[in-house]
Amino acid sequence: MNTRALSRLAMALERHLPELRLLLKSGEGTRFVWIRPGTQVLIILGSAAFVGWTVVVTSIFMIDIIRAGSTGHQVAQAQMACQRHLNALSEERDAYAAESRQAQERFAIAMDQVSGMQSRLLDLEERRQALETTVGVVRSALHRTMTERDEARDRADLRPAGRKAGTGMIQPADGPPRNMEQILAFLAAALEDTAGERDEARINMAEAYARVDRLEFEAELAAERNERIFTRIEEAIAMSLGSLDTMFRRAGLPTDQIIEQMRRESSVQGGPFVAITMSSRGEDPDPLTLRTNEVLEGLDQVNLHRMAAEQLPFARPVLSSFRLTSGFGPRRDPISGGWRMHAGADFAGPVGTPIYATGDGVVTFARRSWGYGLMVEIQHSFGIETRYAHMSRIHVHEGQRVSRGDRIGDMGRTGRATGSHLHYEVHQNGTTINPMNFIMAGRDVF
Repeated sequence: MNTRALSRLAMALERHLPELRLLLKSGEGTRFVWIRPGTQVLIILGSAAFVGWTVVVTSIFMIDIIRAGSTGHQVAQAQMACQRHLNALSEERDAYAAESRQAQERFAIAMDQVSGMQSRLLDLEERRQALETTVGVVRSALHRTMTERDEARDRADLRPAGRKAGTGMIQPADGPPRNMEQILAFLAAALEDTAGERDEARINMAEAYARVDRLEFEAELAAERNERIFTRIEEAIAMSLGSLDTMFRRAGLPTDQIIEQMRRESSVQGGPFVAITMSSRGEDPDPLTLRTNEVLEGLDQVNLHRMAAEQLPFARPVLSSFRLTSGFGPRRDPISGGWRMHAGADFAGPVGTPIYATGDGVVTFARRSWGYGLMVEIQHSFGIETRYAHMSRIHVHEGQRVSRGDRIGDMGRTGRATGSHLHYEVHQNGTTINPMNFIMAGRDVF
């Protein structure tokens, strides 16, 4: 059976692939080479395998080229998208910076207006007290004039105390008898003096009433001006307190405790905004005095919020152009590659970029630290501490008191860093917190 099948296969091969004879000539003679059908099959199969292998290898090579080109295109697209995102963030940051500057200018203008309004308010209060004193003096003069008029009328109503019988002589009650002509002359002089005093009293009364009317009109004008001034001051206080209170709440700070601590530390009671003294006679204060005290209390609150805000890190440490390369939270370490907690925010920029204090405080550390390189630490109020690392140069020394906006160093890449940037941290009572909470909260104020 197998022999018969092989015979049939050989016959089929001979029919389709007849035996070939190759003639090979050379200098030595002529040779013939016979190529049998089996050999032809092997040659065809080998050629097919070679062609197939070539096609497969070429396909794999082309696929790798196409895949590499596609990956490069994707990388280029990702880089372009990242660049567009960075540009958008830069524009948003510039817009926030412009808004912050405008808000700071508005706040300064409002504080100037509040100070001017406070001065005008105190001037108006002094004028009101002067007007009240003048009205009291005029009333006293009017009362004295009316008393003198009544006494003159009483003198004009004198009557003879007695008359001698049959003589026609009048005997005054307190003096010797006088004749009629003397009595009439005395009465005429008394009546003339009384009439003069009466006319003078009428003139004084008319002048007094006119002066009182004028003073009342001026008092009404002053009250209207006071109402406008009070309204503007109250609106400015409400706006300032609203923005400052929102800033503290966004930063997660206990506003009431901070303001109470500021009140105790700065001894504001009896300071620049002193309440108007109440009456020493036990009288209830008038509405103007009560409203004035409320305004002064509001100004005191604004001043306490402002002083507290100056001592907290609400400003940005880098005011020049920068890139925020890493935020607060877990991230892959750029050197070791493992996941680690990033305890601050990284602001990238050229070496030498100025670095500024974000709030008032005292420098507690200003030297080289192992992983942080050249580093500065500033202790603020309310248990807040800020840290500035990887500097190329330090401009402050330990124990130095700095204010917001003071230049404390230059950006660099000292310590454990892969490039020039500022590593910025904020600590509250020993716990590291996100510094962007303060920066974002203060962007509309500072």
